[in-house]
Amino acid sequence: MNIPQVLGYARIAGMPTVTGLYTVLFPLVAFALFGSSRHLVVAADSATAAIFSSALSEMEPVGSAAYIHLVSAVALLNAGFLLVARLCRLGFLADFLSRTVLVGFLAGVGVQVSMSMLYDMVGLDVGSHNTLAQFVGLVRAGSHMHLLTAGISCLACGLLLCGARFLPGRPVALVVVLGGLGLSWVLGLAQYGVTVLGPMQGGLPHFAVPVVSWHQFLALLPVSGSCVFVIIAQSAATSHAFAYRLHETVDANADIVGLCAANAAAGLSGTFTVNGSPTQTAMAVQAGGTSQKAQLVFAAVTLCVLLFFTGPLQYLPRCILGSVVFCVAVGMIDTAALNHIRQESPGEFRLALVTMATVVSIGVEQGIFIAIALSLFRHVRHSYRPHTMVLKPDTTTHELEAVPVRAGEQTAPGLVVYRFCADLFYANCSLFSEDIDLLLSSAPTPVRCMVVDCSAITDIDYSAASVVRDVLFRLHMQGVRVIFGRVASYALADMERHHIVAALGEGNIFAQLHQAMASAQHTVAQQPSTGALVTSP
Repeated sequence: MNIPQVLGYARIAGMPTVTGLYTVLFPLVAFALFGSSRHLVVAADSATAAIFSSALSEMEPVGSAAYIHLVSAVALLNAGFLLVARLCRLGFLADFLSRTVLVGFLAGVGVQVSMSMLYDMVGLDVGSHNTLAQFVGLVRAGSHMHLLTAGISCLACGLLLCGARFLPGRPVALVVVLGGLGLSWVLGLAQYGVTVLGPMQGGLPHFAVPVVSWHQFLALLPVSGSCVFVIIAQSAATSHAFAYRLHETVDANADIVGLCAANAAAGLSGTFTVNGSPTQTAMAVQAGGTSQKAQLVFAAVTLCVLLFFTGPLQYLPRCILGSVVFCVAVGMIDTAALNHIRQESPGEFRLALVTMATVVSIGVEQGIFIAIALSLFRHVRHSYRPHTMVLKPDTTTHELEAVPVRAGEQTAPGLVVYRFCADLFYANCSLFSEDIDLLLSSAPTPVRCMVVDCSAITDIDYSAASVVRDVLFRLHMQGVRVIFGRVASYALADMERHHIVAALGEGNIFAQLHQAMASAQHTVAQQPSTGALVTSP
């Protein structure tokens, strides 16, 4: 199933057809040996192929020996950049891909790939890489579809869907591919207008180190840089998406090592840049692959095809391949997961839909970066307006309970216990100041002491520290004592560095809240009071 697909990617790359097979030979073995993901298939990919082919086609004629030489040089240069990325431990970028955006990412890839496969399924040529443009073009050219090709595709899709429904785990797709190849060979479907893969050469690749001039090297740097960003992001998104789906873990930094080895193997074996492929990984998972042993078998089968079976492969109808990939792509749209997200978190559901729409309307690589940006924006949004609380006694149990900050809230006469539920940084420090001003100005009785519960504050940046010192100065001028309770060691280090400890004064920082409360009780008890204080639970 995957072999014909990489042959199609070779067309996008502007490379000889056989080089598509080379991408799933030594590069695949290299990743299986050095990578972490149990399922990621590293091979030819349309995103990276489109990036380098569009740039290199302006330097040398597509398909020429010089062009092929530059393509291999880009793959080798990618390996160098990936090695640097591993040394810099850039695998952390995968941590910014939430499960929500990964579900949306895979769904978007599924829509994008299924739309492009519809062209092969009805016998039309794709005129654009943009999914929306492909949809419009398909509608306009619908009357020109090849009916026999469309009929074969419908039959193949029917068999594949029935097999997935009634024969799960069985190699139905393999049977469909081999059956289509056999029928095309016997009946000569090509003479009836059905497009087939066509003849291709076989044999093993020739190993060589691509040498380029200094001028060419400088010209290839931005091309390789663009490819590497897509390789890291797309591979991480794909491996993590399937790891989440299958309840497994992956090491993103180890995967970068595997990708480095795979691209080095690609550059030395005369083929082009390889990347983690969502559709080919989905095929491997649906076929029952549970580890990289499956990819090693895939490489072994590719070796056999290169040596003995490139002749029969030329009869495979492209519509059969399109039908197989179409069904796999539709399966990548996890409607059950999207529905669960919608029920539990409508905001995150909208985030998943935006990610999916970006992948569909703009592209896979842009969709990944938009997904990371939206995930970070959502996190910053929560940190920007965190929950803030006042601890006050429950009317029934008289134990301290947290209630949202509102005008007039007070823990006890003369005392406010305030909790800020996030780290203090430049974007949210104004809320800290506003809350304290509100609580003091609206208190039913004058506040003599304020206790700040710092249990959620683990970091304070320079801007926030300046605001905190200003707040402390204002409160001291008003005669209000400020005490910080539940201060962790790392927060205390920040407070010392930013001179907050000096601004608070000696004896106003405690590691436990009950210690801070006891000190606050003593302060308030020295002032006229109209009510009793409560003790910390």
